Amino acid sequence: MKKQDPNKRPVRPHRSQAVQSHEVRIIGGDWKRTKLQVADKPGLRPTPDRVRETLFNWLGQDLSGWRCLDAFAGTGVLGFEAASRGAAQVQLVEHDAALVAQLKRVQIQLQADAVQITRGDGVAVLRHATLASLDLIFIDPPFDSDVFDSAISAAAQAVALAGFVYLEAPKKWTDEQLQPMGLQLHRHLKAGMVHAHLLKRLAADPLAAG
Repeated sequence: MKKQDPNKRPVRPHRSQAVQSHEVRIIGGDWKRTKLQVADKPGLRPTPDRVRETLFNWLGQDLSGWRCLDAFAGTGVLGFEAASRGAAQVQLVEHDAALVAQLKRVQIQLQADAVQITRGDGVAVLRHATLASLDLIFIDPPFDSDVFDSAISAAAQAVALAGFVYLEAPKKWTDEQLQPMGLQLHRHLKAGMVHAHLLKRLAADPLAAG
């Protein structure tokens, strides 16, 4: 009878961890605590809860009326989080067909009327955006991609003077790098391997002068 004790329950706890690793949770607003499925895709890296919580503390919890664009949507959690907090218009841009299909399923699930999903290239969409038309732009491409410079430059043109650009990157971007593009660092957070930046337009924007 004693032989059964050491073998009784060794393996079960690992299962719930595996399930949780494929979900991400909206942390505020109308859809608070809603779980979104995360596809098993290489390089797909949802913004951690702690970073999102800090970001929306920086921005303020109420985004009513804001026009937003998530240029590299992935799971869509940043854009859906903005819509959950009252954003009037949220465009999610994603090039991967399977991820676009998943975004559309979430949009239907949430009845997210303010959210528009576009399959395409995030940098190209930013470049074609109306000048100074967006209140909030999310730039969170795969960390091994080479689009950071072009995406930041395009976002500097598209963001409104009083708007914000959120940048998630594997390194810290400095004012020396950002200012020639017309942006400056407003807030910064490092969480593990993630550098989260909140950027604003320069008060005297060199792009506007040219």
